[in-house]
Amino acid sequence: MKTKRIDVFLLPTLLGETDLSGGVAVVIDVLRATTTITHAIAHKADCVVPLLNVDDAKEEGARQPAALLGGERGGQKIDGFDLGNSPAEYPESTVAGKKILFTTTNGTKAMQACRTAQDIYIAAFVNLTAVCNQLADCPHIFVVCAGTTGEITREDVLLAGAIVDVLSADALKPIELNDQAQIAADAWLEAKTGLTATTLADRLKKSRGGRNVLRLGLDNDIDIAAALDKFDVVPKLNPKTWEIRDSRNPAP
Repeated sequence: MKTKRIDVFLLPTLLGETDLSGGVAVVIDVLRATTTITHAIAHKADCVVPLLNVDDAKEEGARQPAALLGGERGGQKIDGFDLGNSPAEYPESTVAGKKILFTTTNGTKAMQACRTAQDIYIAAFVNLTAVCNQLADCPHIFVVCAGTTGEITREDVLLAGAIVDVLSADALKPIELNDQAQIAADAWLEAKTGLTATTLADRLKKSRGGRNVLRLGLDNDIDIAAALDKFDVVPKLNPKTWEIRDSRNPAP
């Protein structure tokens, strides 16, 4: 049996010339894009379309008036958009059956960096176990953290480490890890002692991304992001259609 390998990249720019083709990528932006997307898909949104630019989202929205515009710049809802980047803004009553055109400062850039992968999954603490179950039989996994404006953020590192930890615990033999995967795993092993949603939220609030969210007065978003395993859903981004759907029902 081929040895399983996990390569973590603590920023999309650290991918360098890494070839993702044929591999499985996992995108992390705990605060807040991947948490928000997971909420939207769990609440029965038809799909989420990640877009790099605000203008692209607005132009696509003009072509698809039934779609919702969601996302942020500087952490705040974009003028003219229906929704921001707070997971609480995406309840079933708002998003069920809807296509969401979505753009954020960091998360959608990380997704774009993974475009050559065969499969792309969206991970957050709220669907940690579901993501790990999805990855259980994947021989080579690339975990890509979004970071914040080009800098590594603790919340993404911790989730990357949690993924490494869960998959390693279930492995029949040791998993090969790059140095960034080992760094993330060490950070998570230190953090998980006596872990609760409250203590995880406290750690997230002290991170660079957490401090940014607190400055916006969105403390509740961090508490939501720290709710471990709230959902048994894995959003999957199709590199061909560029739509994120529930991995259990990926077809339009």
